[in-house]
Amino acid sequence: MNIINFTPVSAFLGGSLIGLAVVIFFVFNGRLIGISGIASNFLNSKDNRFDNFLFLLGLILGPIIYKVFTQQEINISISNSFILLAVAGLLVGVGTRIGGGCTSGHGISGMGRFSLRSIVATITFMIVGILTVWIKNLI
Repeated sequence: MNIINFTPVSAFLGGSLIGLAVVIFFVFNGRLIGISGIASNFLNSKDNRFDNFLFLLGLILGPIIYKVFTQQEINISISNSFILLAVAGLLVGVGTRIGGGCTSGHGISGMGRFSLRSIVATITFMIVGILTVWIKNLI
């Protein structure tokens, strides 16, 4: 275990902000937060709810605003392989559709409601994520 990167205070504050966002979104909209559902509703819904747009905009602007105020570099390394990104995106989209929601919807909103379906989904994607990292580190 790498203790150097153990940051309980920032993890607690970040988790608390996410929980607060879920509560605020539910109180003002009567809907649960799930990014794939919000994105799908924004792109496919006839009424294209303005709150969906604002939520997605906040996902983009949040890290930018954080960087401006903290002056910290945000290092992101995904992949330089277009084929790998396309396959990964396709698998995430199919998995989201099959699972009836995404990691944020199941992991945050569903787990908070003690939904059995969300508990099973969250355990499944956590195990698959751990195995993926483990296998990638073996290669």
